[in-house]
Amino acid sequence: MSDFQYDLIVIGGGSGGVRAARVAAKSGARVALAEQSRLGGTCVNVGCVPKKFFSYAAHFAEGFEQSRGYGFHSDNRFDWATLRDNTASEIERLNGIYRSLLDKAGVELLSGHARIEGPNEVTVDGQQVTAERILIAVGGTPRQLDFPGAEHMVSSNEMFTLATLPKRMVVYGGGYIAVEFASILNGLGVETTLVYRGELFLKGFDHELREFLRDEISGKGVKLHFNASISAIEKSEGVKHITLDDGTSIDADLVLSAVGREPNFEGLGLDNVDVALDGGGFIKVDDAYQTSTPSILALGDVINTPQLTPVAIAEAIHMVAIHFEQRTPEPINYEAVATAVFCSPNAATVGLTEEEARQRFEGLRIYVTAFRPLLHTLAQDPGRCFMKLVVDDASDKVVGVHVAGADAGELVQGLAIGVQSGITKQQYDATIGIHPTSAEEIVTLREVTRR
Repeated sequence: MSDFQYDLIVIGGGSGGVRAARVAAKSGARVALAEQSRLGGTCVNVGCVPKKFFSYAAHFAEGFEQSRGYGFHSDNRFDWATLRDNTASEIERLNGIYRSLLDKAGVELLSGHARIEGPNEVTVDGQQVTAERILIAVGGTPRQLDFPGAEHMVSSNEMFTLATLPKRMVVYGGGYIAVEFASILNGLGVETTLVYRGELFLKGFDHELREFLRDEISGKGVKLHFNASISAIEKSEGVKHITLDDGTSIDADLVLSAVGREPNFEGLGLDNVDVALDGGGFIKVDDAYQTSTPSILALGDVINTPQLTPVAIAEAIHMVAIHFEQRTPEPINYEAVATAVFCSPNAATVGLTEEEARQRFEGLRIYVTAFRPLLHTLAQDPGRCFMKLVVDDASDKVVGVHVAGADAGELVQGLAIGVQSGITKQQYDATIGIHPTSAEEIVTLREVTRR
């Protein structure tokens, strides 16, 4: 038994922190978790889960419209308060589940703000606790902007508790959060404009997929304004008067700042210890998730890996295996992490983009299809699906899959198993499809689009 009160103190009650605490405690470690707010972190409270509920709501509106071609009729009346309040109730239920999981695992919950005081010492609202290891799992927070009138914007955190739904909305940004909320708001009947400083949103995704999404999202009614930044916002009688640096002026009832997130280090006490950061402001860690102070560990959105809930959970499991179970698991293959953007249409991807693959392999075969799904025919809906395979010509391995369409995330999750396992195009070709589905296109792509 060590002289420390705990073997591990976890700072942060998000998905990564909670999983690390639970698994470590089940391995026999004495574990405490410090959290000053609600358990579940960004994902459960102001991220993935409530945003997916809102995405479902927006797709209901589209589904009701499509149903007319199948003989159904409805007034499609939408009540914002019902969606908001039902979502809040479910989040409250999930908070309780997280608390129960910690209790059952034997983790002591320390409610309050945690501050690192030394390599083995933390204070929680002034109370000193010690541990052999400290895990930083505090997640991220919306990035703040500084220009005249920036205080008139809201972040994604506030979008889930709006008193009323605005009639006109400007979304500022071009990442997951911006594109998803632009589609959600548009689907719920809000006049929506997305402003992004780059030439095309969703930087880092496959370029051809991004172009397809641009056309589909624009076709559904979202106004896209690229190559522009907000330079000022003035508020007058509740209306936000937005000025862009290209001279354009836009009026809106609400402006959402969705320009990215950054590690939530405020008040954490990193200045009290030697914890090195990289050029992007993330904590540097080694393969064992150790910082430059070996007793201090870090994982999730505070390190420079994909900012996705399943990634943080996987890192937590790996960290516990290394430090508390004395085993070395296979490293996480970050290149085979599947991800989805719950815009309209949904987009999902796994593996390399075509641009990345061109830098990696001497020869490629690219297979692309875009088509109107069967559901849309009777509905007279012009919306299309997009599917793309990136294949290394030498090995025949499928190194990238990119899909846009209904439930793209559900489809790509299964395809990710193949990419992770090194599946070949020949194995796809030998797989018999399910007809009639959109997914069968993946195994019936035969003609090379380009090399």
